[in-house]
Amino acid sequence: MDILNHPRNPPGGAAARAAAAAQNEILESARFSTAQDNLRLIQPKVSNDSESGIGIDLRESSDDMDLTLPIMRTDPSLILPEELLAHVMSFLDADSLMKAELVSHRWNSTASSYHTWRDIFGREYGLEISSSPGKASLSHIGGMGLGKRRPDQDWKQMWKVRKALQARWSHARAAAIYLEGHRDSVYCVQFDEDKILTGSRDRTIRVWDARTYKCIKVLGVSKDGNLPRLEEPRWNPINRGHAPILSIIPGRATIEPILTSIPSLYHDGSILCLQFDHEIMVTGSSDNTCIIWDIKDDYKAIRRLHHHSAGVLDVCFDEKHIVSCSKDTTICVWDRETGDLRRTLVGHRGPVNAVQLRGDLVVSASGDGIAKLWNLTSGLCVKEFPSKHRGMACVEFSPDSRTILAGGNDQVIYHFDANSGELVRELKGHEGLVRSLHLDSANGRVISGSYDTSVKAYDLNTGDLLCDFKGWTTSWMLSAKADYRRIVATSQDSRAIIMDFGHLLPGIELLEG
Repeated sequence: MDILNHPRNPPGGAAARAAAAAQNEILESARFSTAQDNLRLIQPKVSNDSESGIGIDLRESSDDMDLTLPIMRTDPSLILPEELLAHVMSFLDADSLMKAELVSHRWNSTASSYHTWRDIFGREYGLEISSSPGKASLSHIGGMGLGKRRPDQDWKQMWKVRKALQARWSHARAAAIYLEGHRDSVYCVQFDEDKILTGSRDRTIRVWDARTYKCIKVLGVSKDGNLPRLEEPRWNPINRGHAPILSIIPGRATIEPILTSIPSLYHDGSILCLQFDHEIMVTGSSDNTCIIWDIKDDYKAIRRLHHHSAGVLDVCFDEKHIVSCSKDTTICVWDRETGDLRRTLVGHRGPVNAVQLRGDLVVSASGDGIAKLWNLTSGLCVKEFPSKHRGMACVEFSPDSRTILAGGNDQVIYHFDANSGELVRELKGHEGLVRSLHLDSANGRVISGSYDTSVKAYDLNTGDLLCDFKGWTTSWMLSAKADYRRIVATSQDSRAIIMDFGHLLPGIELLEG
């Protein structure tokens, strides 16, 4: 038989074509099998009850992962646009991002980029990247620690500085810088990154340069021209608190008062309270009045507010209202623009020692042992927050209006839920009246000053004591405020003290706004 002409063997090129077709069929079958295996890698494991969605398991088993697949071995920096890769890396935490910088030159270029670290810094410290710079919140004290908006801003270095600063807070490592110049007790303080304003029993307000610590202006006429003799503050281990890393006394201020207004427009009593923003300062005094000052016009006195029949113990304001409280048990609500009295809130049975304003809500603390929440529109008290035993001396109201803090003779700080009225926790540690409170919500800290001569810092979320500065002055602490890098407190011994956690910290200037 002629094998070549056998019917099962097609003549000529037909055999080659048949062989090629068979080979193609085998390859197509292999490709289909591989595709099915890959599909199984990404499909969820589904139970028989698949229509309900119950039992769907999206988790991958390490045994099912084929690390030889090309997609598993592809460097994303080779296929993704740099902008997209930077966006992906911005979801890493800072430690992981610094490890990513070590992978390759391409990864380093993206992981260390301006945009990536800007997003990391913003996520950790609340930087609103999309917002344009505007007016600072009226209720904000000090600086934000977010730096200036510059095209060449070194966000990675800023993150490192904030971490180093946070470590100093954690270990209570601060320098003590004393401001001396007042002739009597310093009752109140507020500051920003440029200036510190203090009010005293000597009837004057002093303006201090926040960088050089020099007194640059005195408003008012002192009742006594003699400077007090000051005892040197000496920290002793018996105080059981944290010691300063160093103490600085820049030199006693001997600047004379600058009369920017006629003397009759100054206070004729102790400066008990003050608050300022970018336009005005409002002060309250034991002479029963408030004065509005024009900060933009060299602190010129604009007008005096009359109504209280006893000393004005605290004052606060926003873009519409000025709110003052008094030893006469009342709270007055004034029009910020005109100075007209809009409403008087009556309900406390003792001196109203402190007030805070948030939108249409005012919270007050009184010697009658009760903190009250008021609605400005109706003028009614909508909720009460009682102490357990004794009077309240200070109060704080969070910017989101959800948290109220109050302190006083009980020697504890009460943390209330403003919506429910429930007591969340008590912050303990003071051994005397809690005279002053500041809620630094941006950094999650509560700052308190007490008659036990201490200033303490607590964690807002846990209530844990973070810092205990006891005996840094020689008498009662009367006021204390804080921002991201420092606490500024005032004392009965006529001094103000800056507890600076950023003193001589390399790169700290990058955080200034």
